[in-house]
Amino acid sequence: MSRTLNEALRFRPLLFEPVPPMARTSPARAAEQVEAVARLVEEVPRIDAINLPELVDENHDGRPYYRTVDPRVYGRALGERTHRSILVNKVVAHLEGPESLAAWAEETVGFGIRFAVLVGGSSRYIPYPGPTVAEANRVGAPAFARHGGGIGNIAIPQRQNEPYRMLSKTRGGASFFTTQLVFGAGPIVEMVTEYGRLCLQAMIRPAAVLVSLAPIADELDAEFVRWLGADIPLAAEREILTGEETGAGERSVRHALAVWDEVRSRLDALASEVPLGVNVEQISVRHLATARRMVEAFADRLGPAPAP
Repeated sequence: MSRTLNEALRFRPLLFEPVPPMARTSPARAAEQVEAVARLVEEVPRIDAINLPELVDENHDGRPYYRTVDPRVYGRALGERTHRSILVNKVVAHLEGPESLAAWAEETVGFGIRFAVLVGGSSRYIPYPGPTVAEANRVGAPAFARHGGGIGNIAIPQRQNEPYRMLSKTRGGASFFTTQLVFGAGPIVEMVTEYGRLCLQAMIRPAAVLVSLAPIADELDAEFVRWLGADIPLAAEREILTGEETGAGERSVRHALAVWDEVRSRLDALASEVPLGVNVEQISVRHLATARRMVEAFADRLGPAPAP
């Protein structure tokens, strides 16, 4: 029997973040995607939960254009098929207000989904109609907790004063953070170290931090990573994409493992008490096999999960 997500967050959780079907995907093709991801999850039992992104563009007024189907529909199908915990990401800034968020949370639980990652808008200059992440946490945390679930937020290691934001969000009810995609250890180590210090000072239990890593198999993947707002250091990009194109995926896996190993060793040396885990993202539907290779590699690296 697999661990619940709340149990997994205490000890080296491993999440897989597949790409939901695009909005115009045919029902038959969407069903194929569900089957392919479900087989992967079933064949890699170390995966604790499935994390579903909300891919959304904004116009100049901040109005959303959703690139994918509702992640909750995809999540319900994957949850029924795999019996894993499902998380859905939600950009709360696009909702009409706290009442709209509360209704969305209840609807989400109705899909059989008890965990959510609440995300802010992409621009600080747009007056979004929805709540801030801090406000959303106050509304969303109790709503999901009533059903045995919880909420998380996004952590951006390069953002100034991010550990202080994380502390505030933890106080507001966040039980975990998934990071923006990272391709180097330094910013993660600095962020987690300071966050752990702030939690100790405030005498509160730190939330788990899930380090988001992803394979990039070609330049199209790298461009999409940049569109997501993540930074790929030039040295990392050259290491992964220079050479035979067919080997880029494997080089990407090795690079991600090296980043994780450095993060773990440096934080262990500092005796960090912040629980750490891994969130493997599938960048492109075209490269599910490469994402599978990375998930398998991290399943081995993290070791077996303790019995629930």
